[in-house]
This record gives sequence, structure tokens and C-alpha cells, in this order.
Amino acid sequence: MNVVVLGVSPGSVESHAKWKQKLHIPHPLLADTEHAAAEAYGVWVEKSMMGRQYMGVARTTFIIDEQGKIAKVFPNVKVQGHSAEVLGALREMS
Repeated sequence: MNVVVLGVSPGSVESHAKWKQKLHIPHPLLADTEHAAAEAYGVWVEKSMMGRQYMGVARTTFIIDEQGKIAKVFPNVKVQGHSAEVLGALREMS
């Protein structure tokens, strides 16, 4: 489909390498350890688990067009079925 897939998260380069190997991830994983990208894209947010507040990433997918503009945003991503949803959007855009 002539697209580039990048994964970005605040994990370390080492944790990304282990995760990539364990799950056989074929695309690059970028370490955003200072969460600069997450903050720039508005996905570094306050979260809550079991009454505890903390900062973390709101799992989100962005499709960025050839001009570098955000063409589509998928907020609150659930892993199950998400790749099909993204592929469908890419097909609609082409």
C-alpha cells in the first residue's frame, strides 16, 4: 500500500528491542523516553488505574499523509481488529 508504519512509545530502546523480537514486529519502534512526541500529538495524558492517578500514553493511531498532515486519528485504540480498521481507512484514502 506504499505506507510506512512506525510504533512510538515511551519505553526504552532496550524494551522495544525485546518486545519487537518476542512479538516478531516487522516495523520500526521508536523510543519516546522523554514523551516529546506523545506530548506534541496530545496523547500524553493523565490516566487512572485502581484509584491511582498517573501520566501515560492514550493509545492512538495516526495516519499521516504524504504532505505530513494528520489525515485520520483513531483514539482509544483496542488492539483486537484495529489493523483491519486502519487498512480499511488506508484503502478509502487511496
